[in-house]
Amino acid sequence: MIINMWSGPRNISTAMMRSFENRVDTYVVDEPFYAYYLKKKGLKHPMYKEIIANYETDYNKIINNITSDTNKIVFIKHMTQHINLDSDISWINKGKNIFLLRDPIKVIKSYIKKNNIINSSDIGFPEQLKIFKYVKKSNKSNFVVVNADYLLINPKLILSEICKNFQIKFDNRMLSWESGHRSSDGIWSKIWYKNVIKSEKFQLQKTKKIEIPTKYNIIYEECLEIYKELNEHSIIL
Repeated sequence: MIINMWSGPRNISTAMMRSFENRVDTYVVDEPFYAYYLKKKGLKHPMYKEIIANYETDYNKIINNITSDTNKIVFIKHMTQHINLDSDISWINKGKNIFLLRDPIKVIKSYIKKNNIINSSDIGFPEQLKIFKYVKKSNKSNFVVVNADYLLINPKLILSEICKNFQIKFDNRMLSWESGHRSSDGIWSKIWYKNVIKSEKFQLQKTKKIEIPTKYNIIYEECLEIYKELNEHSIIL
C-alpha cells in the first residue's frame, strides 16, 4: 500500500513521517519531488544546489520510483507545491491519501524564519486544495483529512482513525520514536528538521497570540479560506 501525505511546509509532516516509520511494516520517502521543484522553478532555497545534485529531477522517473509495487506500506511525505498539477496526476489515486492541515498563521510565522513567501503557493495551500478536489472527485474512499492541532491534542485517536480508514492495524509504536537523525531524512533536514530531530513523540506546544508582518495579510487570508474549506472534512476529536 502506498500512502501519500499531502502537506505544506512547517507543519508536523516530518513527525508524521517518524510515526509511520516506526511501524515494522512501513518504510518512508521524504519529499521525492523537492529537487525537481527547485530545478523547475529556479528557486534558491537553502541548500538548493546540494538538493538538485543529490536527488532525481526527472518528473516521470520520480513517479515510477514512488508507484512501484511493494509488499510493505510506503509512506510518502509530499509538499503539495512540489507537484506539477498541469501533468497527468492519475498516479495519485494508486495510493491512499492523507491531507495534513495547519492553521496558516502558524505556517507563515514559522516559514519566514528560514525563507521568504511571495505568494500562497510558496506554502502549498492552493495546491493542497486542488489535489484534494481531484482525489475526492476520483475516489471518495481513499483519503482522510487531518488537522495537525487535533492530532497533537490526541495522537492515538487520530492515528487510529487514519489506520481504520485505510484498513491497516494501528500500531502503538506510532505514538513515540527515538530522537535523532534518520537515513530516510532528506539532506535538507540540516536546515528544517532541528525540532523533530530532538523529538520523541507528538507534542502540543503552548503558544502565545501569533502575529505576522502585515505584508503577509493577503496571503494569510487566501490560505485561511482554503484551510477552513478543507478542515470541514477533517477527522474530529
